[in-house]
Amino acid sequence: LHAVGKCNKPVILKRGAAATIREFLLAAEHIMYNGNDKVILCERGIKGVDNSATRNTLDISAIPVVQKISHLPIVVDPSHATGLRNVVPSMSKAAIAAGADGLIIEVHHSPETAVCDGAQSLYPDQFAELFEELKALAKVIKKSF
Repeated sequence: LHAVGKCNKPVILKRGAAATIREFLLAAEHIMYNGNDKVILCERGIKGVDNSATRNTLDISAIPVVQKISHLPIVVDPSHATGLRNVVPSMSKAAIAAGADGLIIEVHHSPETAVCDGAQSLYPDQFAELFEELKALAKVIKKSF
């Protein structure tokens, strides 16, 4: 974190699977203390009680909590959090509704042949459809997109 703080490049700080929100924000503070204020937070799921259905539990509540106590932007990675293509659209919508500043969504033209993360990657046509739905949702909640 200290080394990242010394570089003058934007950084996406991903929340660790076992990190509390406090630990997540303190990690960002370490980066900024060392001179780099170009930090973007990324919520990508935490280990829950039962992770047999999805890779992680996407902590949607972290979005408004972080926004209340921090000035840093927060994006959500529903692809990594869930590990499942069919869950990514609903978690993307939930993240936008909760106020996320952005999303990281994996897209692949042939997920079944992807070297890694194929199961969580949307097909391009699925992403195009989701993007239109997200734009409509953002308009309803008066969020620019």
